[in-house]
Amino acid sequence: MKTFVSKIAEKRAWLQGVLLTLWLVILSFGMTFPALATGLYSFPSQPSSETWVFDNADEISRVSEGKVNKVLSQLADQTGNEVRFVVIRRLDYGETMDSLTDKLFEQWFPTPEVRANQTLLVLDTLTKNTAIRVGEGLQDLLSDDIAQSVATETLQAPLREGNKFNQALLDASDRLVAVLSGEPDPGPPEIAEKLNVEGTFTAAEDTDARSATVWVVVLLIVATIIPMATYFAYVGFPGR
Repeated sequence: MKTFVSKIAEKRAWLQGVLLTLWLVILSFGMTFPALATGLYSFPSQPSSETWVFDNADEISRVSEGKVNKVLSQLADQTGNEVRFVVIRRLDYGETMDSLTDKLFEQWFPTPEVRANQTLLVLDTLTKNTAIRVGEGLQDLLSDDIAQSVATETLQAPLREGNKFNQALLDASDRLVAVLSGEPDPGPPEIAEKLNVEGTFTAAEDTDARSATVWVVVLLIVATIIPMATYFAYVGFPGR
């Protein structure tokens, strides 16, 4: 009887060791799992009065975020005009840049009076798509043409040079601050013509696809090993 109980205990310990190993493997792969999709639920119901950059993608350095927060805070104090940047990693299923930006703009600034002097600029780091919304009270300073130029030219130029997200926000904030302060529009950055040399770096989409493939393989391994481990735990160790 004691021998039988001892064998059961050994088998149980062996099974626990197998499951623990599998769990550690899953956790190690999980470190590279793609960021979760972003929807309206990913943001606070109201923006903080002291936060001007919402980086849900973890792409903006603390130094750059601090610089942008400082100049946008000064802009708000001096003019009453407010600008907020939102950086995301990927959109939720069925969501578009325009739909998310519209919903967020309306949630954060629910009335025409509240949104009159507000500007919201959203960047998706995965697709590099952008969207901008401007309150009606700023139309004389920040026209539709300038706003779209900020989103599609000023913000995009550093991204075409190698995913320079920090520089993109710094350039866009500098231009917006100038325009919303009543200064002449400095315009979009000048783009020097360069040879179109094919890059050798892995695209973000390819990286995400590889991570997804790894997860499929891991789950298949888990689905195969766990039943085997359970079987051997009750029947006996292999080769015994």
